[in-house]
Amino acid sequence: MTPLRFAHQLFVSSRPVSWINTAFPFAAAYLLSTREVDVFLVVGTIFFLIPYNVAMYGINDVFDYESDLRNPRKGGAHGAILEKSLHAPTLWASGVLCAPFVVFLVISGPPLSWVVLTLSLVAVVFYSAPPLRLKERPFADSVTSSIHFFSPAVYALVLTGATWTPQLALIIVAFALWGVASHAFGAVQDVVADREAGISSIATARGAAWTVRFSLVAYAAAGLAMLATTWPGPLAAIVALPYLATVWPYRSVSDAEAATATRGWDRFLWLNQFAGFVVTLLMIWWGLFLS
Repeated sequence: MTPLRFAHQLFVSSRPVSWINTAFPFAAAYLLSTREVDVFLVVGTIFFLIPYNVAMYGINDVFDYESDLRNPRKGGAHGAILEKSLHAPTLWASGVLCAPFVVFLVISGPPLSWVVLTLSLVAVVFYSAPPLRLKERPFADSVTSSIHFFSPAVYALVLTGATWTPQLALIIVAFALWGVASHAFGAVQDVVADREAGISSIATARGAAWTVRFSLVAYAAAGLAMLATTWPGPLAAIVALPYLATVWPYRSVSDAEAATATRGWDRFLWLNQFAGFVVTLLMIWWGLFLS
């Protein structure tokens, strides 16, 4: 395979439509904490935009190969089916891409930031890779997946020495609950493929309908957490509504028909862009007029 073809496979594997979901939390938290555009913001944002996602999803596609072969939704925005010959190169590329960014951030950041970054990267690797393979431990799979998305924000806050307040903690809790809900709903569509491949998940363990309802509760809890924050934080609770509306129709889906939830998941991918837009507007409002 040519280098260009391999780069294309890495690109597809990294789910570019989802890159913003990890880069934005870091950049937003950093900017709100420092009000500065500096080298740490640029390096951190690039790291969480591309190398972080190449590693997270590339490692996942390597170790989920058997399940992906049975999964008709793989091969596009939902991820690549990596040929076996690409497995080792993908793992190497993930490490090589991440290494210079990690070295810079560790050298430049305070000791506590090393701890947060390490935990974030451990979650990235061992969500999919043995011996932990946390994605096959029901409930731990959803929590670990959530860490992938809220840990960049926590890292930025620790990196900048932000003051932790109850309001800030509630925002992170809401973000974490959103991540748990999103992973759980995403797992529903793969129930049949995962069971055929012998892969466990929250959805294979608890069943499709139960998992969808768990996702609904977690999304609602995220919205309620935002209602408890200071203005204009409560407005962000509105963001939970379209997620609830998207997931609600699948609350009674059977395991055999779980793949139909892919239609909801396709809408979810674009809902993230809408949610990011709303949150960005609220951040600008807070930053310009209320802080």
